[in-house]
Amino acid sequence: MVVAMDQRSNVNGGRKEEGFDPSEQPPFKIGDIRAAIPKHCWVKSPLRSMSYVVRDICAVVALAIAAVGHGSFSDIPLLNSVVGHILHSFILVPYHGWRISHRTHHQNHGHVENDESWVPWYRSPGKEGSHFNPYSSLFAPSERKLIATSTTCWSIMLATLICLSFVVGPISVLKVYGVPYIIFVMWLDAVTYLHHHGHDEKLPWYRGKEWSYLRGGLTTIDRDYGIFNNIHHDIGTHVIHHLFPQIPHYHLVDATKAAKHVLGRYYREPKRSGAIPVHLVESLVSSIKKDHYVSDTGDIVFYETDPDLYVYASDKSKIN
Repeated sequence: MVVAMDQRSNVNGGRKEEGFDPSEQPPFKIGDIRAAIPKHCWVKSPLRSMSYVVRDICAVVALAIAAVGHGSFSDIPLLNSVVGHILHSFILVPYHGWRISHRTHHQNHGHVENDESWVPWYRSPGKEGSHFNPYSSLFAPSERKLIATSTTCWSIMLATLICLSFVVGPISVLKVYGVPYIIFVMWLDAVTYLHHHGHDEKLPWYRGKEWSYLRGGLTTIDRDYGIFNNIHHDIGTHVIHHLFPQIPHYHLVDATKAAKHVLGRYYREPKRSGAIPVHLVESLVSSIKKDHYVSDTGDIVFYETDPDLYVYASDKSKIN
């Protein structure tokens, strides 16, 4: 085992809990966590899932997309695909392209080379690929037709927006669709980033034999989003979601409560939020300022800080 020890220093903002190393092999197996979760948490109800879609359309369109893409919406692939294409296309996301790459993210989370979402930079060249191209290296040859279908749906949505801009005017489309879309993307990026970055204590990334599905999943972070928890389907319960993405979102809170005693100190209790999760701004800014890259070498690595980027971020943000 090769560990980049210097990356845990206080210079990089790390704070190791006394007597506990989050990169150590956990004393439990994923089967122990699964056994602790009540049986009802595994039950998927297409009717109940659809009720959340209806609710979300009435409130903020397409907040149910994650459940569809994870396969936790229902056990009916065709239903998942139809609903997924409708909702994802509405927010200009190619459904199968996202679904497949996000599946890879879940299967390889915490692996420096194989993960697909918020992969840490390292000194070697990074990843390449396109969610729209059927021949992208992100996808297997057998998945090309699926990618082409999703790209076609995406193109139809884009063409619809262009047509609407001629009918009602581009300013109207910008106000009704463009501005909410930008806010949605900014919020989604911040939320997903915070599930994998910004904990007070530096969390590990793995390579080679040190990586396992369990160890990778345990480096995710639960967050409390205040009044927004229910709005975006309790995705703040991210540890259990990552280990068992097939659990419907409406059972994640129960599943997390049941699994805590098994996870022990490998579960990091989220800081309680007020109605508005303003406390997360500090975590987000601090991580962006300090979590820049991981070492090219080492089987267990931690984020390091690029001195030049740190000085730039500190000067420009005016936030300590």
